[in-house]
Amino acid sequence: MSEKKESGVWQGFKAFLMRGNVVDLAVAVVIGAAFTNIVNSVVKGVINPLVGAFGTQNLDSYSSCLKGPCEGTGDAATGVRILWGSVLGSTLQFLITAAVVYFLMVLPMAKYLARLEARRKAKEGTQEVIEVSELEVLKEIRDALVSQRGSDVSQRGSGHGER
Repeated sequence: MSEKKESGVWQGFKAFLMRGNVVDLAVAVVIGAAFTNIVNSVVKGVINPLVGAFGTQNLDSYSSCLKGPCEGTGDAATGVRILWGSVLGSTLQFLITAAVVYFLMVLPMAKYLARLEARRKAKEGTQEVIEVSELEVLKEIRDALVSQRGSDVSQRGSGHGER
């Protein structure tokens, strides 16, 4: 019985791994990690030098002393230092990442899906027009047959008495 449980659990695990959304998630994590390197390079190679034109290229060095004396760096630092430069750098990285994802992935996909939806609605609209026009043609044929039958009946009625 334990062999059946093991094979059932193993089969369930394999089915879980082979689901499309699990594979998509794994791909997204790998792409996200690679994309993080690109964003970090842009921040270090472009943003930091632009900020450095007005101050220092290393945003991490921007800080404020809350309680002095603020001397030294790392574990040897004294006082209470607020490292707002590292927060600013992380915020810039987040904004750049969000902008790239939105403008290069989300916006084009939304436009593509909107075009597909518009095409689908246009096809539905033409199909409805065709159905309506077919219905009108069928009504005209019916009316013509009814009027033809009516004229046949009136001709038969006048000729029926002569026989």
